[in-house]
Amino acid sequence: MEIRRAGEIREVVAAEHLFDGPARVGAAERFLHESGHHLLIAYVAERPVGMITGVETTHPDKGTEMFLYELSVDPAYRRRGVGGSLVRALAELARDRGCYGMWVGTERDNTATLATYRGAGATDEEDFVALTWSFRNHD
Repeated sequence: MEIRRAGEIREVVAAEHLFDGPARVGAAERFLHESGHHLLIAYVAERPVGMITGVETTHPDKGTEMFLYELSVDPAYRRRGVGGSLVRALAELARDRGCYGMWVGTERDNTATLATYRGAGATDEEDFVALTWSFRNHD
């Protein structure tokens, strides 16, 4: 398995089966061109089998941290270490870029994902509540 940072739309399109829906070219271009946005793709024999996205966020009194936005592994490649390898690769990228930490949110009953994150070195620090706003036009 090889993990590479995506830099071109063709890489995103080739991996779109790992996302929640088809790649939207405009959104993908914007994501790839933001210096603090990261898309890492895991390949087996040049086939995209997993992906992780991270977004750097900076706060005036804290510095910069990495938000692990999304992790996905092709069902045929789950439970083979792909997810953990992607999480560790994003954490390494975050350290290399000077981030003071990395965080992620997930559902309490998502045991497979929790095991992946914990296996890659994450710890539970506090109870977390997610509140969301939904806007119709999200391009």
